[in-house]
Amino acid sequence: MSQPAIALAGTKAPAKGKRPATRSFWRNVGRRLLHDPVSMACLTILLLIVLAAIFAPYVAPHDPYRTSMARRLIPPGDARYWLGTDELGRDLLSRLIYGGRLSLFMGFAPVLLATMIGGLLGVIAGYVGGAINMLIMRVIDVFYAFPSVLLAVAISGVLGAGIGNTIFSLTLVFIPPVARVAESVATQMRNQDFVEAARATGAANWRIVLAHVVPNVTGPILSYASSLISVSIVLAAGLSFLGLGITPPEPEWGLMLNTLRQSIYVAPLNAVLPGVMIFITSMCFNLMSDGLRSAMDVKQ
Repeated sequence: MSQPAIALAGTKAPAKGKRPATRSFWRNVGRRLLHDPVSMACLTILLLIVLAAIFAPYVAPHDPYRTSMARRLIPPGDARYWLGTDELGRDLLSRLIYGGRLSLFMGFAPVLLATMIGGLLGVIAGYVGGAINMLIMRVIDVFYAFPSVLLAVAISGVLGAGIGNTIFSLTLVFIPPVARVAESVATQMRNQDFVEAARATGAANWRIVLAHVVPNVTGPILSYASSLISVSIVLAAGLSFLGLGITPPEPEWGLMLNTLRQSIYVAPLNAVLPGVMIFITSMCFNLMSDGLRSAMDVKQ
């Protein structure tokens, strides 16, 4: 799997001489999303998953850590264990609900950190230009030499398993593409008429960046970062599956796939349930990202 492609087609800077995006722009984006049935359906599913994860102690029917060898691998449809049990007799529905906490956290945290760090580096490189741009972007290019999965596995393999190390490795994987998007838009903003006019009035560079560059960079970065959430969830699950992410006995969808893989011939439905949750969640985030990009890709 290579680095996520940077779709600059949906992350265009405003036309020359056009003022930065206003609140009305974001209201129009929200209105278009509300009229997109696919985005609304995905948003509803994601809200249900997020709310179930947040209120897991009140929603989960059983203790996700309680084991019983007498109840191991009960098939789905049981009157007490609706989705069956795992290889240690733990309720799968409860573990899937609690597992959403870690899986969603591992999807959001690296993307949030990478967006802040990569966005800052990209804006600095794009607005300042010159040697600073060359230095920052050449370092970014070094990370582009490695596929994202290989880079995440290599960093996690060196640092070891654990939540903190997984977040760190995924953050390093996502910083380069976010920085590339921010640098591309900031470079275009640097020579816009309204930025030149602000310079002519004697405004400080930091004021120009905050007032004119950052508002125009925010949209493209958010649009692109939203597409990375699903990638982060899948990569985090993959690291846990390989034993480089979350460690037992914590419920996490990728780790659950790993522990249930030996039972796939005995209880195939039980073994694929964590994978189904990963697929549904990542697909909904992808479709939401497409809807957001379409809603933002309009002529102002």
